[in-house]
Amino acid sequence: MQIAIIGTGYVGLVTGTCFAETGNNVICIDIDERKINSLRQGKSPIYEPGLDVLLERNIKDKRLHFTTNLAEGIQDARVIFLALPTPPGKDGSADLQYVLDVAKSLSGLITKYTVIVNKSTVPVGTAEKVHNVLAQGLDTSLFDVVSNPEFLREGVAVDDFLKPDRVVIGSSSEKARKVMDELYQPYVRQGNPIHFMDERSSEMTKYAANSYLAMRISFMNEMANLCEKTGANVDWVRIGMGGDSRIGKRFLFPGIGYGGSCFPKDVKALAHTALEMDYDYQLVNTVMQVNERQKLVLGRKVKNYFGSDLSGYTFAIWGLAFKPETDDIRDAPALNLIDELTQAGAKLRVFDPEAMANVKQLMGDKIYYATDQYDALEGASAMIVVTEWSAFRNPDFDRIYTMLQHPAIFDGRNVYSLERMQELSFYYESIGRKVVHPQVRETLGR
Repeated sequence: MQIAIIGTGYVGLVTGTCFAETGNNVICIDIDERKINSLRQGKSPIYEPGLDVLLERNIKDKRLHFTTNLAEGIQDARVIFLALPTPPGKDGSADLQYVLDVAKSLSGLITKYTVIVNKSTVPVGTAEKVHNVLAQGLDTSLFDVVSNPEFLREGVAVDDFLKPDRVVIGSSSEKARKVMDELYQPYVRQGNPIHFMDERSSEMTKYAANSYLAMRISFMNEMANLCEKTGANVDWVRIGMGGDSRIGKRFLFPGIGYGGSCFPKDVKALAHTALEMDYDYQLVNTVMQVNERQKLVLGRKVKNYFGSDLSGYTFAIWGLAFKPETDDIRDAPALNLIDELTQAGAKLRVFDPEAMANVKQLMGDKIYYATDQYDALEGASAMIVVTEWSAFRNPDFDRIYTMLQHPAIFDGRNVYSLERMQELSFYYESIGRKVVHPQVRETLGR
C-alpha cells in the first residue's frame, strides 16, 4: 500500500518505519529539512531501541522515503497519516493548529479517494474538524477521515507497533474501514483484535487509556507515601494487589511521578475536555495534583537528611530520562529535582545513558554532565537514582561506598533491595519502604 506520513516526530517515524517493514511503500514528510536530510542517511533523531535497524533496512530496500515536499509526498498515497504535534496550551487543551493547517493544505492537493488518518492524540471531535476543513476544498467523496490512536510505549515502541495488544480504528465509513483493516492485518495475525468504532469513541479511548494508567501510578504513589507512615512495605502491598486478576500487576510500581510525552499531556487534555462539557472530573484532577506533589518527594528526602540549605553539598544523579530506554525528558521528574536541589544551593553531577544532550540543551552548564555513572560520583555527598536504567541495577557498590562522602543513596525507583542496602551499610531511602540506617562497615574502614 502507498502510505504518506506527515510528521517525523516520535509517533510518525515509528509508524512510518514499521509500516515499511511489512512491505508498504512509505513516504515520510516534514518541514524540517535538516531532519529529513539526516533521516535519508538513516540517522534517527530519537533514541528508540530497534528503530535504527529497521530504519536502515527499509531505506536500503527503498520502501521508506523522506521529503519536505507535501505535494510530492502525498501524490500516490492511498492513506495519509497525520502524525503532527498537538502541544498542550496553558489551559491544558491540545493545540490543533498543525493538524488543521495541514488539513487545509491537503484540501488543495488530493485528487483521488484517500483515507486521512489522525494518528496524533487529539481531543474528541477532531475528526469532524479535519473533515470540515478538507470539505472546504474537496468533494467529500474523495476522502474519509479516520481516528487511529497510537498506544506506543517509549522504549518498546517498535515491538508495540509490530505486535499490538489491539488496534483501535474510529470511522463511520465502511470504505475507509476496509482500507484500514487491510493495512493492519499483518500486525494482528496472532489473533489480537482490531476494534472498529465511531470516531469520537476512538478519540476518547486514547485519553481514557492513558488517564487510567496515570491514575494507577498516582494511586500507588499515594499508597507508597502512606506505607512509609504506617511502617508497611509497598513492595509487598504491590505484589499482594497485583495477584488479584481483577487488578493485574502492571503500572503498580511506585516512584517519583510519571512524565514523558503522553501521560501528562493526555490527562490535562481530558480534564480540559471535561471542563468544556461543564463536568467536574474530580478523579482526573486529583491524578494531576498527586503527580505534581510526588515529583517533590525525593528532594524533600534529601533535604530532611542534609538540611534545607544544600550549599557545599554535591549530589550524583543517576538517570534523567522520564523512563529507561528513551532519551525523552518531557515532564521528566529529574528536571523538577534538579531545579529544587540547585535552588537550595547544591551542585549536581548527572549521568544518563541517552538523555544528557537533551538536558544540556535545556539547562546549559548549570550542572556537570558526567562521562559515566561513576564519574558522577566524584566528590559527591550522596547518590540519587531517578531513572531505573538496567546499567544502574547491579553497580559496583564497593566503589560507590568508597567514592561517596556520605554512604547515602536516595532511590526514587526502588531499584535496590532493602536487605542488600542493609548488608552494604548504606543509608538508604526509597519510596514506600522503611529507611535503612547504616552500620559500621569494617572492610572499607567506615
